[in-house]
Amino acid sequence: MLPLRSPGSLNILFAGQAAAERAPAAELGALPEWNLADLYPAMDSPAFASDLAKAEAECKAFNEAYRGRLETLAQDLSGAGLVEAIRRYEALEELLGRIMSYAGLIYSGDTADPARAKFYGDAQEKITSASSNLLFFELELNRLDDSALARLVESGPLAHYRPWIEDIRKGKPYQLEDKIEQLFHEKSVTAYGAWNRLFDETIAALRFTVDGEALSLEPVLNLMLDPSEAVREKAANAFGLGLRENLRTFTLISNTLAKDKEISDRWRGFKDVADARHLANRVEREVVDALVAAVRAAYPRLSHRYYKLKAKWFGKPALKHWDRNAPLPNVAAKTYAWGEARDTVLGAYEAFSPQMAGIAKRFFDERWIDAPVRPGKQPGAFAHPTVPSAHPYVLLNYQGKPRDVMTLAHELGHGVHQVLAGPNGALMAPTPLTLAETASVFGEMLTFRAMLARTTNVSERRAMLAAKVEDMLNTVVRQIAFYSFERKLHLERRNGELTADQICALWMEEQSDSLGPSIELGANYETYWAYIPHFIHSPFYVYAYAFGDCLVNSLYGVYENAQAGFAERYLAMLSAGGTKHHAELLAPFGLDARDPAFWQIGLSMIEGMIVELEGLEGKA
Repeated sequence: MLPLRSPGSLNILFAGQAAAERAPAAELGALPEWNLADLYPAMDSPAFASDLAKAEAECKAFNEAYRGRLETLAQDLSGAGLVEAIRRYEALEELLGRIMSYAGLIYSGDTADPARAKFYGDAQEKITSASSNLLFFELELNRLDDSALARLVESGPLAHYRPWIEDIRKGKPYQLEDKIEQLFHEKSVTAYGAWNRLFDETIAALRFTVDGEALSLEPVLNLMLDPSEAVREKAANAFGLGLRENLRTFTLISNTLAKDKEISDRWRGFKDVADARHLANRVEREVVDALVAAVRAAYPRLSHRYYKLKAKWFGKPALKHWDRNAPLPNVAAKTYAWGEARDTVLGAYEAFSPQMAGIAKRFFDERWIDAPVRPGKQPGAFAHPTVPSAHPYVLLNYQGKPRDVMTLAHELGHGVHQVLAGPNGALMAPTPLTLAETASVFGEMLTFRAMLARTTNVSERRAMLAAKVEDMLNTVVRQIAFYSFERKLHLERRNGELTADQICALWMEEQSDSLGPSIELGANYETYWAYIPHFIHSPFYVYAYAFGDCLVNSLYGVYENAQAGFAERYLAMLSAGGTKHHAELLAPFGLDARDPAFWQIGLSMIEGMIVELEGLEGKA
């Protein structure tokens, strides 16, 4: 099943990169709302009801046709029977994915609407029940003899599915017997699925009181980047207090999900708390450990160094936590109308690759984007791939600031990637998180470089560089700090339930280490862990951001030094979807993530921008 949140979906908001104060609607121009009719006409449409009934019937028929028969089919040296079964399975995954994509997108448009919540919940229950009939298939495939299956995928019709078959067989050591897998699957609705939904609905319902006005999550985060320090302080304190008032619920959710994961990991035989994520990401533990070690070692020359410089700009020995992402003093914040944002991103994409820009343009022309801020709408941003027979959709909460333009570039990067990978089919289009951030961050970098190249004013250049450095610190340093916090939480949970104070202490320890002495973490900041959805929806997801950012920095360095033929190789990499390992995808660029020096390339690019900012000191 395809996830509601694509890789990179909520990074901009929940990594502390929310846009500044909301611009008046008139300044932004008409903002698009998506047209979901390409999936289904409406929640009550006969087409949706028909597909739901079809999914239930065909999943059952598939079970009756193939359960217990794969070993016999594998004895046919032509592989014809097995490939027919895989094609039927892929068609079912496509159908189930279409149904849940629509239900998830409808729900994300207004999570506070009881009708939408019921629609999503009912669809989730029915699809979970129907798809339980499919669980046997991958389990039985993994029980086939290695040598016999290897012969079948070597050539002939089954060779097309070789990457997918080899991929699922990596999970063979961790699969359980069929009845237990079915139990895990069916109880997911009332287990982690229910706790995820509780988190989402709790977050959507939160209100934070600032100057007597009750604000939802998005507006209060926006105020935390207001040019006025007094406004930022009020918003930050209100935000922390609002989270504290709900800390009992968030603590229970976190404890329950950490224990749920520990049970699953123990039964499956995963040794480390993050090993299941590494397997899903198709990345080796030692590669991630090398990344984490490199970033943590770089804290002093990256985040500590930058925030010391920023404190100097603000005339302070240290910044309060509400100043960390504050706009620079004495620099007017530019508002980008929607049309200007569109032209900026498409122009940057066009200069790199007309093909890439052509795909991105379809998102605007064919209403694949939902941009306005609305009550109840899911916060943040995402690009949902839906299914290969349809197309991706992008959700934004657009408010006209430079970071919103970066968010648009980021999510369109995902969208382009998803379109290019679509022809691989429902089984092989999805990309591991570590590689799925590549297109989004690269799209941001293209857009940033294009905007920077047009900037001649020193103050504006400083502001743009500072904003980009902050984004990169939020994407690399902050996400590795998040990962380190998660590791501590899950390891400590194995010893028993954690109190809210214990979780807050773990959070503050990691935040203090990563941000350094030039950021003063004030009252109620210790509660900020509670609103970050990645900890709930996708444990250990966050290191994929750092992986993707450093990878893109390295790729961009190759692009700057040898542009000829780069765009073609890059688009070919995106088109591979989930059919190739990261080592195979990076080889044409002369890069290897297993080399410890690889991570230093990406970190050095961030450091170079900080050095450039230091060089602008004293210049008008």
